Amino acid sequence: MSLKQAREFVAAHHRHHAPPRGHKYSVGLAGPGGELVAVAIVGRPVARHLDDGYTLEVTRLATLGVPGSCSRLYSAAWKAARAIGYRRMVTYTQGGETGASLKASGWHKVRDLPPRPGWSTAARPRRDLGADNIPRTLWQAGTPPAAADA
Repeated sequence: MSLKQAREFVAAHHRHHAPPRGHKYSVGLAGPGGELVAVAIVGRPVARHLDDGYTLEVTRLATLGVPGSCSRLYSAAWKAARAIGYRRMVTYTQGGETGASLKASGWHKVRDLPPRPGWSTAARPRRDLGADNIPRTLWQAGTPPAAADA
């Protein structure tokens, strides 16, 4: 699906983040009547140390609450990434989210991350994008390149 379509869906239905600016690709899930019920936007990892050329990140996933839609999108996103040569995919959940859809899709928890105060400083003010002061969990599908090459 197009980034424009995916961004519009995320803007209307994501619980706590605005749509990302770009993507590598986006996937959508159609309901029984053909209507769009969920989208996943996949891009380069936001964290520079993960941007190794072999890793992608699910930067947004939004649904209308259709059972199983998150798991299906995480699986489809990872399948597409492997098909074009990527070895790992990551995403984050916020504190309080269980990661049940990720577990059901075969992803595994890498680590819990403590809350961070944000990126804004007096010298370089930035607005809060919804992730400041919130603990997160890093999840992964696939294998990091170093482990895959060993």
